[in-house]
Amino acid sequence: MKYPITKHLKDGLLENNPVFVQFLGMCSALAVSTSVINGLGMGLAMTAILICSNVFISLLRKLIPNEVRIACYIVVISTFVTAVDLLLKAYIPSLSASLGLFIPLIVVNCIILARAEAFASKNGVLDSLFDGLFMGLGYTFALISVSLIRELFGSGTIFGIPVFDPLGLQPLLFFQTPASAFITLGVVTALVKAITNRVRARKAPKIKI
Repeated sequence: MKYPITKHLKDGLLENNPVFVQFLGMCSALAVSTSVINGLGMGLAMTAILICSNVFISLLRKLIPNEVRIACYIVVISTFVTAVDLLLKAYIPSLSASLGLFIPLIVVNCIILARAEAFASKNGVLDSLFDGLFMGLGYTFALISVSLIRELFGSGTIFGIPVFDPLGLQPLLFFQTPASAFITLGVVTALVKAITNRVRARKAPKIKI
């Protein structure tokens, strides 16, 4: 394995997180983060498609002509997106209805195309599998972080379970609005960046004068 699992883990969750660091897939991250269930469902769907497309493109990387590689990547990605979309409609129709067009739109999501072009097309199958897995988990982590805050303060629930009602508190409707998605994502991104910088500072060698 060219890249150790620990590097894939750090890249996907923190140092190269597709949402918090690369700012990719922002449309779906902002739109579906109204509830933790939506965020989790979208994240897992994205993870499954990332893994499958990365593995398949890695397997075919030496056979795909350079001139048509992007078109080939889109065909591969759209195949797996269609499969996931149909599975959700068949087995989890409520989640499929809630996510709406954002599942089919994964075809043009920058995260999947970027990992196909930047990683899967240049690396082996196993590395590509772990890259898809941890990038997908990083995307899921970002969605859950934002949706947890928005659902808790906007609806007073977590996973649909009332939290504010027993405490006699009222939810803040602002957290259900699109504007709150931008603000919440910005705050969480800043916190993740601050934590990452602090960890790097602690690991950096101290220079003695």
